[in-house]
Amino acid sequence: MGLDQLTEEQQAIILKLRKRVIEHIGNNMDLYGLTLSTGLLYGLLFFADKPMTLDEMGKEMKMSKTSMSTGVRAMLDLRMVNKIWEKGSRKDLYEVEYDWYQSFTDYFAIKWRKAVESNLLAIQRAIKEADQLLEQPVDEQLAAILREDKEKLLHAKAYYRWLDRLIDAMEDGQIFELVPK
Repeated sequence: MGLDQLTEEQQAIILKLRKRVIEHIGNNMDLYGLTLSTGLLYGLLFFADKPMTLDEMGKEMKMSKTSMSTGVRAMLDLRMVNKIWEKGSRKDLYEVEYDWYQSFTDYFAIKWRKAVESNLLAIQRAIKEADQLLEQPVDEQLAAILREDKEKLLHAKAYYRWLDRLIDAMEDGQIFELVPK
């Protein structure tokens, strides 16, 4: 049922409710590294009763097509929206990914996987270099600091291996066995 089938008073009630939610979603999109305007765009798509083109979004949001395109591209990268094909339409259409559980796990995996791999690589390189230095005759004070740093690095490495397994659990859905939807 579309809004156009409601009275003006009913439409105003619905729009007020939606506006409140959209504003809060927009304000909190920084958690995903997105701008307020992209968050507001997400809110618009969330309440849309059909997929929308960039032109339709721009008209509704009173934003340029470039801004719309940038925001949509960012949400596509985070798998928060989907580009869909509709027979007879030449323009790209977009709709929200309504599986927020999947959106969150995708976001977490995308953002954290890169950081974990980078940090693990740096830690492994530092451990290797510390080991090489410890194999040489070095001052005992330097050796003590290297051993202490190596212990810290091994502890950090264990954490990042755990985080890697957490990401795996999110990607393959095992997380939902531990914390059901």
